[in-house]
Amino acid sequence: MDSMKGLKRTHDCYSLTETALGQDVVLMGWVLRRRDHGGLIFIDLRDRKGITQVVFAPEVDPKSHQRAHSLRSEYVIAVKGRIRRRPKGMENPKIKTGMIEVACRDLRILNTSVTPAFSLDEEGEISEGLRLRYRYLDLRRPLMVRNIVLRHRVCQAMRSYLNDHDFLEIETPMLTRSTPEGARDYLVPSRVNPGCFYALPQSPQLYKQILMVSGLDRYYQIVRCFRDEDLRADRQPEFTQLDMEMSFVEEDDIMGLVEGLVTSIFKEALNYEVKTPFRVLPYQEAMDRFGTDRPDVRFGLELQDISDIASKCGLKVFQKAVSAGGVVKSINAKGMGDLSRKDLDDLTKFAIGLGAKGLAWVKIRGDGSWQSPIAKFFSSEEKLAIAQQTDATPGDILFFGADQKATVCKVLGELRLELARRGNLIPVKGFSFIWVTDFPLVEYDKDEGRFVALHHPFTSPKEEDLGLLSTDPASVRSRAYDLVLNGNEVGGGSIRIHRASMQEAIFNVLSISKEEAHDKFGFLLEALEHGAPPHGGIAFGLDRLVMIMAGRDTIRDVIAFPKTQKAQCLMAHAPAKVSMAQLAELYLRPGWEI
Repeated sequence: MDSMKGLKRTHDCYSLTETALGQDVVLMGWVLRRRDHGGLIFIDLRDRKGITQVVFAPEVDPKSHQRAHSLRSEYVIAVKGRIRRRPKGMENPKIKTGMIEVACRDLRILNTSVTPAFSLDEEGEISEGLRLRYRYLDLRRPLMVRNIVLRHRVCQAMRSYLNDHDFLEIETPMLTRSTPEGARDYLVPSRVNPGCFYALPQSPQLYKQILMVSGLDRYYQIVRCFRDEDLRADRQPEFTQLDMEMSFVEEDDIMGLVEGLVTSIFKEALNYEVKTPFRVLPYQEAMDRFGTDRPDVRFGLELQDISDIASKCGLKVFQKAVSAGGVVKSINAKGMGDLSRKDLDDLTKFAIGLGAKGLAWVKIRGDGSWQSPIAKFFSSEEKLAIAQQTDATPGDILFFGADQKATVCKVLGELRLELARRGNLIPVKGFSFIWVTDFPLVEYDKDEGRFVALHHPFTSPKEEDLGLLSTDPASVRSRAYDLVLNGNEVGGGSIRIHRASMQEAIFNVLSISKEEAHDKFGFLLEALEHGAPPHGGIAFGLDRLVMIMAGRDTIRDVIAFPKTQKAQCLMAHAPAKVSMAQLAELYLRPGWEI
């Protein structure tokens, strides 16, 4: 094994071009490939910037040529040599350095490597479990390097924009108290306070509001947050968000600033021009038209309410749904009338898996007639009315949902996305932002037997709805706003409650007693009594935003060291058991074996 012995890297493996012909350079990196062409040995040398071809020739340096025979994939080396043009016919125009090569005069093997668990070439599918087990290898792959670099650029653009708009970057505590009004907290036992626990923050919500009371009127932080919840492709137990809060603002102030921030991020990180202002959809309209509060508006397939027609038809399932206070809605999958019976069976199973009792459908034949098991239950007038309501024409297929409104919206909202995927209706490129506003302030939780906050308990209700707080809380709208990108919520915020009396009123609606409120949130209530200004903010899910910008399907592809869906780190084998001595020091004893 060699040492660097004062050798200094002069260039990376990406930037060298024909303008450097004849220059002496020193490159350092990893061997991606070695090719032995008899008298000549070629390697592709890789660092995080790119690849440069290095050639070892006996006439240039016999010692380096001899040693190059021992090089293997992922050996760490340093090479000193001269830039020369590649021989005609051996150029590679696909890469920036593809017209030149380095004729090596000094090879130093800085470290060897065992055979990697998988190839680090761009091509080839690798199981995610294997990638996470050997994450240090996975992060060498160009795809992952690009993702991590993109994440860095997004963070830099965020900081640059907010610094230019008079924000202060302020850190808030990682060890705080448990206030379980959302997902489960991660708890941390305190050694110096026996029997007491810290909680890792699910968000800096309370602290950033305290900062507004403190007069530090523009705050931001790129912060780690923690939630002990079941995981999906876009969830992690620890995640990163851009957190912001501002004083003396209303909704339009925050939304305007955020649109400028997003424009700057996409320009700096992707050189992509985002069009503003963003479209605004009230929550109820989003649910009625798309079945979800995070709609992907890049394609049609909107939901149509046909309850008025269905209530009078001969199909009892439709009649009962409407008479029970529910709805009947339809989706027109235009031009997809050639779906096979198997396709329809699969879609029915899909709908049932989401909570539907079944899935009714109607194919529109060439003559406009209906092909469907339910066709006989509708009169000619009803068929015509439904066709007009849904814009149904020959070659289309209609799908129907009949149940309580929440169930119908959930099922048809997901069915809409599934149909769009099957019909290749979702654009591969491009970014579509919308704001969703006017969310309900609370929703009733049957399991808990009380109202719970739709966003969080510190969201301000709309002033025009205050009279409904005591009589009809479910009808009260909040001053909340979500930013949706390509059907994904990437940011959410609200105007906050800044008066202690209003905060206590909301706690009362949520069935949080005065004793519980002062125990969990007493410091906030006290702060609100000391001249709290009107304030509001928003938080961006950094991982999800970068995932969409990178064109990936999982946030694990844009996090350096993510957890699995079982909240495990396969590389470091965490979580792990600890010793009895550590438990005793924390005044804990081991529980039962699972």
